[in-house]
Order: sequence, then structure tokens, then C-alpha cells
Amino acid sequence: MQNVPAGRADTASGAIFLSYTSEDSEAAAHIAEALKVADIDVWFDQAELRGGEVWDRKINEQIHQCRLFMPIISANTEARDEGYFRREWSVAVERMRDMAEHKTFLVPVVIDGTGEREAAVPERFRHVQWIRLLGGKATSAFVSRIATLMGGPGANPRTDRVPNASAGSPSPRKSVRRTKLGGVGVLILAAALGGWLAWRHLASHTSLSIAPVAEKSIAVLPFVDLSEKHDQDYFAEGMSEEIIDLLAHIPALKVIGRTSAFQFKGQNPDLRMVGSALGVNYVLEGSVRTSGDQFRVTAQLISTQDGSHLWSNTYDQPLGDTLKIQDQIATNVVRALQLSVGAAGYPERTAFKSPEAYDLYLRGLHARDRYDKAGFESAMTYLQQALDLEPKSVPVLESLAVTQWLKTGFGYEESADGYEKARLFAQQTLELNPKSGTAYSVLACVNFVKWDWAAAERDGEEGLRLEPRNPRVLGGLANVYRARGRWVEGARLLEIAISLDPLNPDWHLVLSWMLYSTGNLRDAETEIRKALEISPTNEPAHRTLGHVLLGEGKLDAALAEMRQGQARVYYAMVTYAMGRRAESDAALAKLMDDDEPSGVALVYAYRRQLDQAFMWLERAYGERSVGLVGLKGFQADPLLKDFAHDPRFAAFLRKMNLPE
Repeated sequence: MQNVPAGRADTASGAIFLSYTSEDSEAAAHIAEALKVADIDVWFDQAELRGGEVWDRKINEQIHQCRLFMPIISANTEARDEGYFRREWSVAVERMRDMAEHKTFLVPVVIDGTGEREAAVPERFRHVQWIRLLGGKATSAFVSRIATLMGGPGANPRTDRVPNASAGSPSPRKSVRRTKLGGVGVLILAAALGGWLAWRHLASHTSLSIAPVAEKSIAVLPFVDLSEKHDQDYFAEGMSEEIIDLLAHIPALKVIGRTSAFQFKGQNPDLRMVGSALGVNYVLEGSVRTSGDQFRVTAQLISTQDGSHLWSNTYDQPLGDTLKIQDQIATNVVRALQLSVGAAGYPERTAFKSPEAYDLYLRGLHARDRYDKAGFESAMTYLQQALDLEPKSVPVLESLAVTQWLKTGFGYEESADGYEKARLFAQQTLELNPKSGTAYSVLACVNFVKWDWAAAERDGEEGLRLEPRNPRVLGGLANVYRARGRWVEGARLLEIAISLDPLNPDWHLVLSWMLYSTGNLRDAETEIRKALEISPTNEPAHRTLGHVLLGEGKLDAALAEMRQGQARVYYAMVTYAMGRRAESDAALAKLMDDDEPSGVALVYAYRRQLDQAFMWLERAYGERSVGLVGLKGFQADPLLKDFAHDPRFAAFLRKMNLPE
């Protein structure tokens, strides 16, 4: 065994441990060499794998000393039920039991088409984002991301809480599992979740182009858990999120959304950098400490211009007074900034009668933030327990509606039943609080996937009327507009969402599609590159960029992006454009095997094989493929002119109740 670079064979402290099966040694060598060039130490076994007590002890030491553990996953690891690499995986998982939850340690890399859901890996592997590098060909974005995780500028310790992403917001955080979705439909469904599917890894804040800072603007950073056992992270995050929601109702105050503000969790950032990245003049930060049935909250309002403290306070209260403390903090912020709350005031809130119900509610929100199957199921359990204690709690019902929608959108529950449950929770919310914009937004999303466009638009617009500065509501309605071909109006909503949530890549992703649909390919490329600045390994972003580049005729660049984005649909298209018919046919055959009818229709449409395209379109219709929510985008796509001008296309739009 030898270490890369040479000369450090006795220690892997601060290095990357590369774990792989011998059949994947060539791919592992490619990855190791790319990291070596970037001056990143890699513990890389280039000898035949062997065992023995001494060898086992050596491997254990290396895994317990390394900075990152990088398992290489492939068809070869799938084919081997036993192997030394599996022992290494077990040791790595065992080490993680002693780690803080926020610490990034596990970075799985899959080098072929092996899927996350069915892969024979430890369950802990599914809780983090997988990076795909075909054949081990490391990209610059991959190397940059690993350098960041190793402690470079802008490192984000919550990268390993990112959802596995095969769909865009919707990110982060980060993530719709592929279930009969076409390439365009994956992105649309994800973003229709209203920004809840966000990728949260951030390569560099300062390189982003941020809108001018509004004079009265604030970001609420996640409060820090200072409890003795450090087990109140869920409580601290919940405190921050509730204060964000309160401040968002102040008419003259620009409040940054949770996704962007929470990018800085676990860090001690320079507040001037935070102000520049988020476009704000002020930051609210604080801490939470609980002891028994009492808690202490410390909060302070700080200028990002000069670091001066405008206000600070400490509150010691029983746990049942949490909502009162949140109201007091919001009120003090308003006074310090010399703002008026406005005629409507803060939203009406009923305090939790039971501290236990409130605790369960916050635990549910925290579990949902994992964006995986176990997280969603835990969230639903916690929230249902909270509802059992307080059956008329609007926040709990809202959260149940959102979580159920997400769980279904991720493919973890049968769609018909799952969406119906989400609809019922949203309706129960509105019975108690007719002014819940979040509930209307969930109803809009449910109607969206049911292709009830008029109802989706009606509910989305009502949600926007009630919560005009909620990025999730703005993004959800923008997607409804896109489905109906109202691209200019949708783009305007997304621009507002971006101003309120600038580090959420979802909004840039969907805005790029809006711009592409209006024929503005140059600006579409600009927006998608902004998304990749925020989230360099975001597969949907690479797929989208590849599509835009294909539209611009930049075939080599398009192919490179599609390889990074695991985009079989667009890969089949660009290889066809390059005259590589066999590769295109193979990718198309894989789509058929995976039963993605809308994606197959899109490829045939691009290849001008129109009879086959419409045959698969009808099949997608029969299966109610979610990919068809982007059908109007096909009409405006410069790559699909023959398809869109065929009389059968107009007839199909009528069939789906979409404008011709």
C-alpha cells in the first residue's frame, strides 16, 4: 500500500481514505491522481488487497485518522457480497457513531449507473450526497468541492446532510428519486415543491453576483446550541426559523429565506462576507441553552457593514414560553431598525399548550431537513404525535402537509395516496387558518402534479396574495406559470424569489428554463452557471446547462456537462447531434428499460422520429408521467421545432387542457 503523494506512508491524518474493490483500481487511480494534482493527500491502496491482524490494525488506524472517507461504488461492488472493501466501509460507519452530526466525513463516489436506492451499501451511506464520476473521471467541480470539504475557503460542514439529488428543488437540500420522470419533468417537479428541495453545499459565496443591498434587510443565521449535551440543535434551528417567519411579515423589511441563511450553519463567518453574499445590511444571530424545563436564549443584531451591535438581549423562560420569546426578539429587531410592523401586524399565532407538543414539532422539522426516507418518516411520526397532543395546531398541520408532499415527491410513497394525504392536511390547515399561504401553496403543488392547471394557478395565486414574500410560494407559482407557458410572468416571480433567497440554486435552475423557453439562451446559461457556483456537484444543474449548450450548438461542452449530470435523456440527444448514433441508441434503450416514457418521447422528438415520439408521448399520458408537466416547454424549445409544429402536438396540448 502506498500513499499519494509519496512520502507520507506512515499517516493519513488529514488525508482522504480511498476505499474500492480491486476491479475498480483504474477508476480509483484517476480520482487519486486528480486530487494529488490539487495537493490533496490521498491514502490509496495500489497493492493487492490482503488481510491479517497487522493489516487490519493498519487499515483501522488509517480510517480513524483520515479527514474524509471516500468509498468507490460500482457494479463491481454490487457483484461482491463479500470483500475487504466492505470491512473498510463498516469501520468508517463505526467511526461516524462518535462524530458530531454536522461533521462531513463520508463522501461516496459512484463511477457508473449504480443507483443509490438499490445499492448494497450500509444504510448510513444513503444519508449523504453521492457524487457521480463516470469511470472515475474527476471533474474540476469535483476537485474544487473536495478541496472545500478538506478545509478550504467557504467549507460548509453540512454537506453531508444534503439529499441525494436527481432533481432540482428542490438541491440542496438535496433530490427527487427517479420514478418515471422525463429529464425536463424531473426539474419541474422538484422546483414545484416550492424550494423545499434545496442543495445546501456552497463552494464560494463571494464569487456570486448579488443584487444591491436593501437598506432595511436582514438574515437570521441559525442559532447555536450551547446545551451541555449539545442535543438541542433541533430546538435552536426551530427558534431561528420561527423568527424568520415573523420578520417576513414586516412590509418594509427584506428578510432572507431559510435555505440561504442556513448555508452558514456550523461556521463562524465574516459578517461582511455574509452581508455581501446575501445582500443584507444586518444579521441576527444567537444561541440557545436548555436545562430541565427552562431555556435561555441570547440574541444580537449586528451590522454587516461595520460589525457594530445595534441590540442584544438574553431571555430566561420556561419552555412553554418559546413563542413569546420569538415575538419579543422580532419586536426588538423592528424597534432597533426603526420599522413599522404594519396594519396587519405579526401573523396570529396560538401558543403551544404543551411544551412536549412544541418539542415534537421542532424535532419533526429537524428530521425533515435530512431529506431522505428515514428523515421524512421520522418527521411524520414526530408531527403526528404533536398533532395528537394539539389537534388544532396550525404550524403542525402546515408541516404535515409540506412533509407529506415532500415524501411523496421523493418517491417514498405511492403518489395517488401520498398527494391525497398532503391535500387533506392542507385543507385541515385552511379550516383553522384561512390565511395560510403555505397551505395554499401545497394545494397548488398537488393540483400541479394532477394536471389541474386552473386549480393550481388559483391556489398558487391565493398563496402569493397571503404571503407575497415567501420564496417557496413564489417558486411554486412560477412553476405553475411555466407549465402554462407564462414564462415572462414566471421569470418575474423567480427574480423576486432569488432576491429573498439568493443562495438557493433551485430558483436559478428554474429561471434558466424560463429564459430558455423565451429564446434567451445566453441569459439562461448565465443563470445556470450561478446555480453551479452555489452547488458545483449539482447534477440537475449540469444537465440543464448541457441542454442550454446543446441549444447554442456547443456540442463538446454540452456533452461534458451531461456526463457530469448523469443525463441519459440529453446524452442521447447530444451524441445523436455529434453523429454518434450507436451511443445515442444505447442511451435511448436504457431509458426504455427504465420505463421513462416522457424522456423517450423527448429523445425521439429531437431525432425527428415523430411517429415514435408521439407513441411514447401517449404512453406517458396513460401513465400520468410527471415529466409531462414541462410539455409547454417542448413547444418553445428551439431543438424541437418539427415536433412542436406537428398538428398532433397541438392536439395533445388540448388533451392536457394546456393552451396551444
